[in-house]
Amino acid sequence: MATRGALIVLEGLDRTGKSTQARTLVKNLNSKGILAELQIFPDRTTQIGKVISEYLSHARDLDDRAIHLLFSANRWEKKNAMVSKLEKGISLVVDRYAFSGVAFSSAKPGLSQEWCRQPDVGLLKPDVVFFLTADPETLKQRGGYGEERYENVEFQKRVAAEYSELEDPSWIRVDATWSAERIAEHLLTTVENTMRALPEKMRELWVD
Repeated sequence: MATRGALIVLEGLDRTGKSTQARTLVKNLNSKGILAELQIFPDRTTQIGKVISEYLSHARDLDDRAIHLLFSANRWEKKNAMVSKLEKGISLVVDRYAFSGVAFSSAKPGLSQEWCRQPDVGLLKPDVVFFLTADPETLKQRGGYGEERYENVEFQKRVAAEYSELEDPSWIRVDATWSAERIAEHLLTTVENTMRALPEKMRELWVD
């Protein structure tokens, strides 16, 4: 068994419950004596993250390519800290990662997945990706929908199509309409099984 922590990523459309489940997973892992911490992207506490936050809340407008590169830079500025924690045996539960960056940007006119992937080549590759899925029309009914820039049904449908092209057999689909308790139990069981078979060495994203 590897001595390092696991890199666990939760992905999906807006309002699928990723943030709630990410926090719950960290709590559940810690309750079992497994060291785990939450990492949220974008990380709005950094200088780059503050610009991204202004963009998402409509307080600032930016070119589509510029904001994509800022999202990627936000992930890169946290990479060394993430590596350090993983090497110390701390598992990281990541609420959104590079897959979100590609799916949301390539859903915009004129941005290809190939171009969008390049800035993130070499970031850490997750040990497991949970893909929370639900119909955008269903998600629209959830509280707070529409408060941020990307939260409209037509755009979310385009994002879903981009996600489907990024998804690979290693991803684990989770029905976001399940009860929160059922999702949490499924995630915890899967992560525990994943951790029993972790490779010693961390891999890089999109280089193989």
